[in-house]
Amino acid sequence: MDFTFQDLSGTFSVADIAIALSLSFLLSAAIGWVYRFTHRNVSYSQSYVQTLVILGMLISLIMLVVGSNIARAFALVGALSVVRFRNAIKETRDVGFIFLVMGVGMACGTRFYSLAIVAAFVIGMVILVMYRFNWFASQVQRQVVKVQVPPDGDHTGAIQDVLIRHTSEFELVSMETIRGGALTEIMYTVRLRKGHEPGQLISALSERTSGQRVTVLTGYDQTDL
Repeated sequence: MDFTFQDLSGTFSVADIAIALSLSFLLSAAIGWVYRFTHRNVSYSQSYVQTLVILGMLISLIMLVVGSNIARAFALVGALSVVRFRNAIKETRDVGFIFLVMGVGMACGTRFYSLAIVAAFVIGMVILVMYRFNWFASQVQRQVVKVQVPPDGDHTGAIQDVLIRHTSEFELVSMETIRGGALTEIMYTVRLRKGHEPGQLISALSERTSGQRVTVLTGYDQTDL
């Protein structure tokens, strides 16, 4: 039996490890700051940004381990396939940042250092430019209106009368029972008329809903009664 100890770390130097991990950390951290600076929603998560930095370094480490060994690559794919993530990504934009740090980490781990630096800089600048000039923004601002009404009686007509007065257009999205059938929740997408405020719409709807809850979602702000 052969109990010879063999360390395969000699296939790359300590300097390679230090440079790959340090560079992946710096570039992933820079990408994290770009994400934080350009994030518009209220769903900002510090742990998500920290995970981006960790992920970039982890991918760099994995690429150092894999090297050019195909068998090792397949073994790592099989090992990582057992990992299951339960947290849903809140925005599609977040997925892009995950792939960005993965790409940078792969470039660092395979020692394409110039590629990693240039790619992180160029893509980061593109993100900042899109944020600064608000590219692809929709000029039509729509609101979501949720109205809760008692299940008995036809309240739809009264609600739509209010929407006709306060909105330029509206569309029924859903209607469902809540609280075990004690209430019916009706959801519309609307576009408020010029000069009309969400508070006015809420007050008008509250008069037709027997005092039940009315919610207006405007962009990322929520107003309700």
